[in-house]
Amino acid sequence: MIFLVFKEFNLETVTKRLYEALFLIDTGEAAADWQGINDHLKKIFDRNEAEILSMRKWDERPLAYPILGKKRGTYILVYFNALSSVLDAIERDIRLSERIMRVLILRGDHITPEDMAKDTPATLTEKGIEKPPVAAAAAVEAVVEEDEVDEIPGITDIDVK
Repeated sequence: MIFLVFKEFNLETVTKRLYEALFLIDTGEAAADWQGINDHLKKIFDRNEAEILSMRKWDERPLAYPILGKKRGTYILVYFNALSSVLDAIERDIRLSERIMRVLILRGDHITPEDMAKDTPATLTEKGIEKPPVAAAAAVEAVVEEDEVDEIPGITDIDVK
């Protein structure tokens, strides 16, 4: 008779994955109650048994278009470990929150501890280092004026109605 002995293991530690989340918060609310915003996010993660590895202000920027009537937003970058089965619950709690304007959660298997420790635009500002230019500003400068476009031989003006 053969007896098989299975080593007991904790399934949670096997299936927890690293995730990266970028939250968009109203700048006015973030400035007025920064600790309250942090506590609110921590409660969402704690309620869903997610382990926060890093949470910090990423930057404050103008929005490309108004969201909920707001023209500026503060971004908060969070790295956390969680079971994939609780992501739906985390996203549901975020959607129900009136303090969070938007969120993007990505799996972070490629992220190293060094990546998590890198300076954000907000920490560069605090250190007095100039922020890198926004990519959109560079794109605007690259726009070619209509009168700078060369004429194409053999093509005449087309009247679009």
